[in-house]
Amino acid sequence: MTDITSSASLYAQGEVDGSTPEAPFYGASTFMRRPYRRNLDGIDVAVLGVPFDLAVCNRPGTRFGPAAIRKASRDIASWENQYPWGFNPFKRLRVVDYGDVIYRYGDAAAMVEQTQASVADILRQGAQTLCLGGDHFVSLPILREVAAVHGPLSLVHFDAHTDTERNDNPYDHGCMFYRAVEEGLVAPERSVQIGIRTDYNKQLDRFTVLDAPWVHRNGIDETIRRIKQCVGAHKAYLTFDIDALDPAFAPGTGTPVVGGLNSNQALEIVRGLGGVEFVGMDVVEVAPDYDHSEITALVAAQLALEYLCLMASTRSGSE
Repeated sequence: MTDITSSASLYAQGEVDGSTPEAPFYGASTFMRRPYRRNLDGIDVAVLGVPFDLAVCNRPGTRFGPAAIRKASRDIASWENQYPWGFNPFKRLRVVDYGDVIYRYGDAAAMVEQTQASVADILRQGAQTLCLGGDHFVSLPILREVAAVHGPLSLVHFDAHTDTERNDNPYDHGCMFYRAVEEGLVAPERSVQIGIRTDYNKQLDRFTVLDAPWVHRNGIDETIRRIKQCVGAHKAYLTFDIDALDPAFAPGTGTPVVGGLNSNQALEIVRGLGGVEFVGMDVVEVAPDYDHSEITALVAAQLALEYLCLMASTRSGSE
């Protein structure tokens, strides 16, 4: 029988190693029940929420995404081994919830400033970031700080849209990867976009695109092979816009596009990216007001967990 009193005591004390066996309806909604902490001494990954939706072009509501993902993560938090990995990632990887970026409401410039400051603080303390959006524009300030440490990055980008539009709007969730290339944060010739199914400029964009029909025709294994081939031995950043999934699997998003990946395809592709040297991840564009039974928030939480398992798979631990 589980000793709930002792487990809750460990959780309250901020225990990092292992998981707490509390039921989903107990406790605070930190990601995967990780302790809330901003002192990152000895920490491998800090989870950072960026509640922002001032750059959307359609339905708003992604400011509530980080809270929804954290809440949904309580349903999959467990001290048992994670399927299909066969181990508990939190016995190999020290992960905490850093909380949210706090900025003046309605001030997009303040969000950029505070996001960069938060990411810089996490990196300065020696941890990696796992960020929960927020609309996809939040990737740009994150990438600025990650690239400042690691140099130009290979981008592994799951999305229905390439987000490489060219316009003079400084806050637009459809143009930040064009800006990331222009700023030297991302190397497009060794970056790949998966699940695309909207129009883009094939003459100007230099990213490798594995669009959704290509993934459906060629399958999971070939998609994984092409991603690894494109990225090679370079340091990479993983960004997952939840609208990469078909609306049947992720209705809770602002710009849904039919014909996308299914949940299994997305999970299997992420699981198959072992050997890629990732230095950060974000999961973005969850808008819970349009969700049904939390299925969008749940798959977002699962994808973030799969990334942590991917990181933990390179380490030994005692299960």
